[in-house]
Amino acid sequence: MIEKKTKERIAFQGERGAFSEEAAIRLLGSGIDLVPRPTFEALFSTISEGAADAILVPIENSLAGSVHRCFDLLLESELAITREVVHPITHNLIGTPRSRTEEIASVESHPVALAQCENFFREHPGIKRIVAEDTAGSVRAVMERSDPTRAAIAAGRAAEIYGAKVLQEHLEDHRENYTRFLLLRPAAEAEETGDKLSLAVQLAHQPGSLHKALGIFSGRGINLTKIESRPIPGSPWKYRFYLDLQAPLAERKTQEALKELRGCAETVRVLGCYPAYVGPVPTSKPNEGDNA
Repeated sequence: MIEKKTKERIAFQGERGAFSEEAAIRLLGSGIDLVPRPTFEALFSTISEGAADAILVPIENSLAGSVHRCFDLLLESELAITREVVHPITHNLIGTPRSRTEEIASVESHPVALAQCENFFREHPGIKRIVAEDTAGSVRAVMERSDPTRAAIAAGRAAEIYGAKVLQEHLEDHRENYTRFLLLRPAAEAEETGDKLSLAVQLAHQPGSLHKALGIFSGRGINLTKIESRPIPGSPWKYRFYLDLQAPLAERKTQEALKELRGCAETVRVLGCYPAYVGPVPTSKPNEGDNA
């Protein structure tokens, strides 16, 4: 008897229709089971609870910057990065089927989404902003209230899921709005066969320690694509550095660099070696109405 293959369970933060859900489908296709979680803390415990096989977390946005809570939870976890995807963020004005744009009195969404649509609110000064926990949840709330004067800002997928209507597309101030997501799995399942390497490094609190550490990579021609510092809980004014490098783990120069780094750093942890995202490249063309 052939066993029926079960779908892989992928957890994400937010409600059905969230940008994270769109990103999961973009990365892994539609043949997955999607597991929504209310908070980042709940998301990072999903695998240990047996409710998911992997989790997808937003780590940085091209406009808003790093998602610091996800950095901290990643560094506290025993999970490893196995894939990444860069997903375009398109903000839509979404209302009930009876709603009309000119009659909208209030708009709710996640605070980051609201902040990324300043031009829309400048053009409609009478519309009240309402802060919600997440974008897709704001669409669900609008539909539950069935108030045609109330709308949400969210992904188009949220409108499809909750039976809402997209009143206006592309509310975002900048079209080049992207979020980078990481697919995390238990470290034992990570293959570490990609061309991008992520590290967490704790250095001695002394002059020149960061310069020395980074010189280990630059001296070998290894490109550093990102550096992020995060405070170490319980150690005031000490920091742990998150590094992204273009460096296959199997290459000799990468292994030599890690060996030298471990000799001068207090701790070095490989967070994952995975395929770098290859996809649409953001354009530098300004939006209509922008000052070039």
